[in-house]
Amino acid sequence: MAPTENRPSSTEDEAALAERGARLAEAVAAGLPAWVERSLRRRAPDVADEVVAAVAVEVEAEVVPPLRALLARDVDDQGESPLAVVRRAAATLGGALDALGVPPAARDDHQRALFPDDDHDLVPASFADLSEEAGRAGIEWGAAKAFVHRRRHRG
Repeated sequence: MAPTENRPSSTEDEAALAERGARLAEAVAAGLPAWVERSLRRRAPDVADEVVAAVAVEVEAEVVPPLRALLARDVDDQGESPLAVVRRAAATLGGALDALGVPPAARDDHQRALFPDDDHDLVPASFADLSEEAGRAGIEWGAAKAFVHRRRHRG
């Protein structure tokens, strides 16, 4: 398909991708505290509010800076997905549950194969597990990234 006046330039596409990446990072940052609380309370309903708050701060520090850095990179330099960055937080949550004496969750063979270190079944399946807004932002970012990547690399 030949470029037309109605089609955005690659610079505009990349600017749109950057804006969607920033929006995704903001949505993840906004959704993390509630996800941490839901995740911990699902496995340990009586966990102290102070523990939830401390784990949420640790998860935010662990996830948000590397997520922003990943999303700021050029699409060809993004060696992992943003969801993979978020999923690493499950180890922190699992460690908190271990410290509270919560036994591992019952998981099926498929889950154990996909996420062998997620003994408490905490890994989010998608950004939507954090919040509706993070889910929407993840879809928009993914579509924008795919568009930029395809535009650059089509034969």
